[in-house]
Amino acid sequence: MAPMLYALCALTASFCAWLLLRAYYHESRYRLLLWGGLCFIGLTLNNALLVVDKLLLPDVNLFTWRLILALIALLVLLYGIIWDAE
Repeated sequence: MAPMLYALCALTASFCAWLLLRAYYHESRYRLLLWGGLCFIGLTLNNALLVVDKLLLPDVNLFTWRLILALIALLVLLYGIIWDAE
């Protein structure tokens, strides 16, 4: 059951990223959509790394790398909210 949940989390994050970036490029060019989409790309990579960590390489601990990737993704969104908001 856990592998299916990990995969669904990754698919959900990638779908959110796709929707946000599609809205940015095709509709409004509102920059917060871009920063949100980039954040969700990072969260998608984070979830993909979770799948690798738990399923493909169970003997290797990638917890620190997953936290760093999630931090970078959220810092991108924070930058967009604080310094690039209109």
